[in-house]
Amino acid sequence: MLEVEKPTDLLPYAGKEIGVGDWLTVTQEIIDTFADATGDHQWIHVDVERARREIPGGRTIAHGYLTLSLMPQLGRSVLSIRNRARAINYGSNRIRYIAPVHAGDRIRLRQTLKNAESIEGGVRLTWESTVEVETDGKIRAAVAAETIVLGFD
Repeated sequence: MLEVEKPTDLLPYAGKEIGVGDWLTVTQEIIDTFADATGDHQWIHVDVERARREIPGGRTIAHGYLTLSLMPQLGRSVLSIRNRARAINYGSNRIRYIAPVHAGDRIRLRQTLKNAESIEGGVRLTWESTVEVETDGKIRAAVAAETIVLGFD
């Protein structure tokens, strides 16, 4: 894990892989909670019995936006900024859902700091992030995203 004191300390890391985080198991409970929060109760996410019958592999599929939304949690084992005033999501340049994440799969985050630019009071960070999924002992990309965060010292 990379540890820095403040967001502007990331400037020299532009263009470098920052690291790979710890694994998190995506449980049916996590999927159901996300479905309740978003109102997206499509059966492929929440109907365990139907998934057993109709989805290859027999398990429900996590929402793509759920997998994306877990990136901050997954990122805590990649990077630690000890002192920052705040961080703000600025936007996304690209998000791709490459492979499904099923209930019971493990995911982790691989992050590269594509670009870091000084701004007033902090830094604009452009991240290349890949959420990797482990299914049946194989690891592959599930989500690839280029996101932008403003970090203030």
